[in-house]
Amino acid sequence: MLQLIIGVKGTGKTKTLIEMVNDAPKKTNGAVVCIELGDKLRFDITHEVRLIDVKDYAILGGQTLYGFVCGIVASNHDITDIFVDSAVKICNNNIEEFAIAVRSIASFVNANGIRCVITASLAPEALPEDLNQYVVNR
Repeated sequence: MLQLIIGVKGTGKTKTLIEMVNDAPKKTNGAVVCIELGDKLRFDITHEVRLIDVKDYAILGGQTLYGFVCGIVASNHDITDIFVDSAVKICNNNIEEFAIAVRSIASFVNANGIRCVITASLAPEALPEDLNQYVVNR
């Protein structure tokens, strides 16, 4: 199941994500992964969650983000939850690249029974219409 948390800068997306990430290990017997751009979440995320900075892996763009998510799951079949912060930035602030990533990741996580939450600094009207089905109200 994929969920999108979108909104312009300063609307509390990352704060909501941090709460969800830190709560996830309490609700699963599997592994929880949080993907970020940079290391701004380092002190906010519980040690029970694997925190990965995409800068360490040269992940830039929708296809590489999708491939990275698939690779993480391929290396650990116990993953039940994946969180991605700042996905539009990871996709070079390119909405088309972001949409490619979301569509591909949604298909992958649904087929594999993984919960995935993605945040994106994006005005709701800028989101491609077919992605509205994934948007959650905080």
